[in-house]
Amino acid sequence: MSSQDKLKTLAAGLNGAKTEHGLKLSTEVMPGEVDVLIITVEDREEFPIYLTVDDGQVLCITHLWTENEVRKDRRMEMLDAMLTLNIPMPLSAFSKVSSQYLIYGALSNQCSQSEVLEELEVLSNNTLTAVEEFSEFLIKK
Repeated sequence: MSSQDKLKTLAAGLNGAKTEHGLKLSTEVMPGEVDVLIITVEDREEFPIYLTVDDGQVLCITHLWTENEVRKDRRMEMLDAMLTLNIPMPLSAFSKVSSQYLIYGALSNQCSQSEVLEELEVLSNNTLTAVEEFSEFLIKK
């Protein structure tokens, strides 16, 4: 199955799906040079999950905050905490692309829809945990 076919299959199968713990998902394909599946978790709309598929993996990414939102006096402490949490946090890791901090998970492109559904639930839960745990490092609005 091609990467595009896998993405379309996931888009159809995940739209309206519920996770093991009752989180309801909706999907939308954002066409582009590389199509991206935008997954919205009900009651967590502010943290959509962006899913891409290529020849080697299914990558699920959620944007956390930008560099401008980080307290400059606590930045190094925050980075240390992120690195420390990368291993004990199940199925997710932190990254930074340009000025955007991310949390992500990756699976084999041979994974099943149920495995993707499990990853999405864990990533969504880990996103909420990260936002809560790292709020002290962010500028209050």
